[in-house]
Amino acid sequence: MEFIVIEETKTKLVFQLKGETHTFCNALKQELQQVKGVNIATYRIDHPLVGVPQFLIETKGIEPRKALREALGSLQKKAEQFQKEVGKL
Repeated sequence: MEFIVIEETKTKLVFQLKGETHTFCNALKQELQQVKGVNIATYRIDHPLVGVPQFLIETKGIEPRKALREALGSLQKKAEQFQKEVGKL
């Protein structure tokens, strides 16, 4: 995965996640939408086969990069919990 910043301000972050698909992007979008202070969290992929996911995060009261770190941390915890549960099978 390659993280490429397209645009960044105090309340807005636009970035690409080169090498990712809808699977990870949907999960990340859902986690971002749960972070307090995130007004908009969405992404698009222009072409289903060769497109690169481009995210848009708009916030109020939290820096977009901090919101992204918080969402990624939450996603990582959920993945670790899932791995533990699967290991019990």
